[in-house]
Amino acid sequence: MILKTFGWSFAITALGLAFAAWQWGWEAFGVVLILSILEISLSFDNAVVNAGVLKKMNAFWQKIFLTVGILIAVFGMRLVFPVVIVAISAKVGPIEAVELAMQDPGRYEDLVTDAHPAIAAFGGMFLLMIFLDFIFEEREITWLSWLERPLAKLGKVDMLSVCIALIVLLVTALTFATHAHTSTGYQDKSATVLLAGVAGLITYLVVGGLSGFFENRLEEEEEREQEEEEKAKAEGKQVSAVGLAGKAAFFLFLYLEVLDASFSFDGVIGAFAITNHIFWMALGLGIGAMYVRSLTVYLVRQGTLDDYVYLEHGAHYAIGALAVILLITIQHSINEVITGLVGVVLIAASFLASVRRNKALEADEGGQGTDKGKEALRV
Repeated sequence: MILKTFGWSFAITALGLAFAAWQWGWEAFGVVLILSILEISLSFDNAVVNAGVLKKMNAFWQKIFLTVGILIAVFGMRLVFPVVIVAISAKVGPIEAVELAMQDPGRYEDLVTDAHPAIAAFGGMFLLMIFLDFIFEEREITWLSWLERPLAKLGKVDMLSVCIALIVLLVTALTFATHAHTSTGYQDKSATVLLAGVAGLITYLVVGGLSGFFENRLEEEEEREQEEEEKAKAEGKQVSAVGLAGKAAFFLFLYLEVLDASFSFDGVIGAFAITNHIFWMALGLGIGAMYVRSLTVYLVRQGTLDDYVYLEHGAHYAIGALAVILLITIQHSINEVITGLVGVVLIAASFLASVRRNKALEADEGGQGTDKGKEALRV
């Protein structure tokens, strides 16, 4: 199972590192390896959240996610995206931007730094909306009940998450954005941050709304399919779940790609702290993206999210933390190691809490440690 799911990732890693060493030497080998680890650590929470969406799709769309999706993730976000933001910032063509990256990497880094406030505002708002919609939703199973249950009650207020996101954006524009960090010092980027933040919010609402719209339209069809499955089971026929398909799966796929793009912002920007070489960057981040994709599919096929019920909670808390970090980096620099560790710690804590819960449930079902099991479930 491991080899089948991660086989391509292992192969790409070996080829990528070998190519880097052959083409540019051992320094490139080390840099690409570090960038790969950086991308995996920063995007682990992405894989967990992606798995929650991907498990709703059928096998065909899961394959699309691993093939077409990985091309978009690697070439679109890890190679084309840095070039595009430089081209827009410098008001030059894409080819000229690539030439700039190869011939004058210092200038290329400066242009990306100047574009960071807009990138951070867009990505920060998109990720913040994901976190807010999750934390304000009422659910049977809660991890940090003392926090999640009161917030779930507040979530009954219509459009609360949008209002809070806009307030956060306004505060960010009036604080961090007034002294945004650029290549030439601190400048007022309030208007830029407001525009980019609103664009991130609109993107989330449009893509997420379309996905939800088509999911709702297929609810009746799914109910009919369930009835047919029950009938088939009664007749002794084998039935397998196929998941969402058609337009619903297509828009869920788009949602996953936009989600991946938002998670990629910090990795792409953080990579400039390690190297200015655009091809080393693309190779290292691309290798990391392969593992994130494989890990997403692994979580779905193994049913990990069903076995460890708090894992999705931890991932969304990591998303919320990343959104805040992105907004703070408009003015203040934060080490990429800290950014990566925040997500890893939150997800690890949720995993351990899930293990503890499972053990408590097993003890409770066995008639032993009932009080202990109830206490664990109240965490």
